[in-house]
Amino acid sequence: MKLGIENLLADRAHRKPLEGRRVALLGHPPSVTRSCHHTLDALAACPEISLSSAFGPQHGMRGDKQDNMVESGNYADPRHGIPVFSLYGDVRYPTDDMMQTFDVLVVDIQDIGTRIYTYVTTLFYFLQACSKHGKAVWILDRPNPAGRPIEGTILEEGWESFVGGGPLIMRHGLTFAELAGWFAGLEKLDLELNIVPMLDYDPAAAPGFGWPLHELSWVNPSPNASSLNMARCFPGTVLLEGTTLSEGRGTTTSLEVIGAPDIDFASVLERMTSLQGEWLAGCLLRRCYFEPTFHKHAGSLCSGLQIHTDNAAYRHENFHPYRLVALLLKAIRLEYPDYEIWRDFAYEYETDRLAVDLLSGGTFLRNWVDDPSLGPAEFDKRLKKDERDWAELRAPHLLY
Repeated sequence: MKLGIENLLADRAHRKPLEGRRVALLGHPPSVTRSCHHTLDALAACPEISLSSAFGPQHGMRGDKQDNMVESGNYADPRHGIPVFSLYGDVRYPTDDMMQTFDVLVVDIQDIGTRIYTYVTTLFYFLQACSKHGKAVWILDRPNPAGRPIEGTILEEGWESFVGGGPLIMRHGLTFAELAGWFAGLEKLDLELNIVPMLDYDPAAAPGFGWPLHELSWVNPSPNASSLNMARCFPGTVLLEGTTLSEGRGTTTSLEVIGAPDIDFASVLERMTSLQGEWLAGCLLRRCYFEPTFHKHAGSLCSGLQIHTDNAAYRHENFHPYRLVALLLKAIRLEYPDYEIWRDFAYEYETDRLAVDLLSGGTFLRNWVDDPSLGPAEFDKRLKKDERDWAELRAPHLLY
């Protein structure tokens, strides 16, 4: 298969509409060709392309910032001499002055298929800004490593934030170009939007089921997105950022492990199995212990679980990470009724709303976990409705 950037580079006719126009790139470390040549350098090597600026989302254009709300600054690219603007620093929405530095925005971002990834919101903000300022947008498409499955609830009206830029479901099953088409249609944007698609991409092909294994190097989309296993787990494990439980930051398997020093996860796993054992299907759950070197529970030995999708037991269509983690939270609440699950702190520039509500796109998940009268059936009913609705909404925008 060919990535969008490789499709663009392979045919000068694709690039001809860029001649005579000032071009900016929205990119980050995994914006690379299959030979790991960075897109900024590849575009700069094309004589007909005039690079005028670049933009970096959360974690930066060239370098990595470890955690949420660790900001990047603006700088001049030392090789190409163009300004590189941060959209995760003083501003998250491109300013009018930034918009005046280009005519065409080329977007080459590696997403991981989950609504709360801030790159998705940065894309939405840029599409709005480009529509307002009469700028063209070209999306160089990339695989969604989580593949096509849909899971979760659709973000509720009034719960928009930097981890929820629109009424998306948690695990959306779209590539970045497909997301751009959906959002442009939703907002009815007056926009010159051009898609440079991947070639010979099959999102259902085993064993990657979205990620072309053995064809592309895995370059971390963010510092803690260190594997395909993490990308598959993330639609569920990201919820832990809004809890007092460790999601594994400070270990080498962030967002693949779950734990705490004061919880017996053997009893939690037994409770999960008795409540709704089928929600544990499709993966292997391993009892484990880990000690974070920083972040939550740093220096404390945590009992926990690790989710494994990197083995022959993995079943792509049967794996439901959002349900799995929700069930885990429900089991903890039943086993430890007074346990302080919900973490109250400033999260992605929000101070007045709980992080778990921002992550889940409303209060439904938290209320379900905390209400002992509600079981898996009530949770599943809501999810299945939203999943059916989202399948219909996304269908016209599928490119592959």
